[in-house]
Amino acid sequence: MPIQTTNPATNKVVKSFNEMTEKQVDQAIDNANSTFSSWRKTSFKERATLIHKVADLMRTKKTELAKLITLEMGKVFAQSEGEIDLSANILDYYADHAETFLADKKLNPDSGEAFVRSSPIGALFGVMPWNFPFYQVVRFAAPNIMAGNTILLKHASIVPQCAIAIEDLFKEAGAPEGLYTNLMISGKRSTGLVEDVRIKGISLTGSEGAGASMAEAAGKNLKRSVLELGGSDSFIILEDADIDKTVEMAILGRMNNNGQSCVASKRFIAVEAIADEFLEKFTAKIASLKVGDPMDANTQVGPLSSEEALQGLLDQVKRFEKAGAKVATGGKRAFEEGAYMQPTLLTNLKRGEPTFYEELFGPVASFYKVKDEQEAIDLANDSPFGLGGSIYTKDIERAIKIADQIDSGMIFINSPTASQPDLPFGGTKRSGYGRELSEQGIHEFINKKLIRVS
Repeated sequence: MPIQTTNPATNKVVKSFNEMTEKQVDQAIDNANSTFSSWRKTSFKERATLIHKVADLMRTKKTELAKLITLEMGKVFAQSEGEIDLSANILDYYADHAETFLADKKLNPDSGEAFVRSSPIGALFGVMPWNFPFYQVVRFAAPNIMAGNTILLKHASIVPQCAIAIEDLFKEAGAPEGLYTNLMISGKRSTGLVEDVRIKGISLTGSEGAGASMAEAAGKNLKRSVLELGGSDSFIILEDADIDKTVEMAILGRMNNNGQSCVASKRFIAVEAIADEFLEKFTAKIASLKVGDPMDANTQVGPLSSEEALQGLLDQVKRFEKAGAKVATGGKRAFEEGAYMQPTLLTNLKRGEPTFYEELFGPVASFYKVKDEQEAIDLANDSPFGLGGSIYTKDIERAIKIADQIDSGMIFINSPTASQPDLPFGGTKRSGYGRELSEQGIHEFINKKLIRVS
């Protein structure tokens, strides 16, 4: 895939970029490795000063950075601004808390004294996706830079200007060369970099295929890795849920970021007592959503990230129909120009069909009516993915008991799965492993060194 900005609202190429040469990549890795030797010796206060400055610059430049997001991947502009705010908050969070999170942990052995000291491990390589081009990068970079590691970042080929802008923020904040480096390379070159002995850890957010490839390379080279991959989150509606409020949450959970989120609500599971009411109101709400220019304040759903993504989703819907699914609303391209998809709802999906287990990445929801709570749990778990999920009921204790029975990394009660700096983020099964954000997110690429005094 060429490295270029293509506006998905028009499908027109805006700007193209050349890949880095092998010599340039080698020099970048060398710089990151050399900078680690000095950066690891800096104080938390020095690191925090830099990271706070990056956050401040991000907020100052919010409008121009948000426009880049919308230009390159089609996010509705107000949501792009929200992404910049969240990214700045994550930077500040780790600048404020890293020292506490990584403080020595005193142990109590039978004799003598001992403690565990957290130490950085070196230059880390991140491979990040286009759907949240600032947030995905920051949640990887912020904790690890605060921990004393250095970052090499290969971003998605369709958001090169966002990738450059992030590196420029670190430069403007005064980061030493090699602390944060944008690698302008194609995806097919990423796996090979894992073999470089100067790179000590790998983090990837992306597809199952890319994750499996990187995990294989990391395992072969005995390197730590964190993977955040696909998701097919369940959205369970119980008989005592506030249906009108739940429909609002369903739209937010499915259509945010034009439906292009790993933790989007994707499978809507309603017990039969309220299933028909929910379906009627949910269908009407989806059909009423305004699709259009993502820079227009009235737009609720913008384009998909690319024409390729649109065609892939349209083909998926056709395959679902052939397998017996029914299109309750939508299902087609929205406009001739641009990568726009009609907001879509599928019903009558059959468990056991291969399509049932696929992730739908875009403004397409699937609906299921089940007999009772247990059938809802069984259906929610009948997925190769285990990222997030949500449950809607007035009975919180009941919801917590159900959450205990669902195989996923995150369960939210009465709201869709979301992200904030102080909550751990990550999944299980084919959704990957490891955690980002919160205190847990800073410990993935750390050496926990025991120091024993006899």
